[in-house]
Amino acid sequence: MKEIVSTLTSKGRVTIPAEVRKYLGIGTNDKVAFVIDDEGVVRLRVLRYPTVASLRGAAGSLKKPLSWQEIQQITNEDRFKAKDADFDHFDGITRQEP
Repeated sequence: MKEIVSTLTSKGRVTIPAEVRKYLGIGTNDKVAFVIDDEGVVRLRVLRYPTVASLRGAAGSLKKPLSWQEIQQITNEDRFKAKDADFDHFDGITRQEP
């Protein structure tokens, strides 16, 4: 077993050392997953999506198909909720609820 150390930055970023990238066969814009098992061991897993079809089900599924209008309504609601949350803490001032 070999241990290779990397440093966590103040922004929560870790550089995967070149030797590890080469061993895993990963490069720029490749995706990796951090998997925590039941014993608390964290493993690094390379995500491979060789085809568009292999992504099927990756985002879950719906009980029924949605119309285009329903999708637009949901996205608009989510966007406005996010915008409202941004304004709640504008300039460090918390908005008081009435």
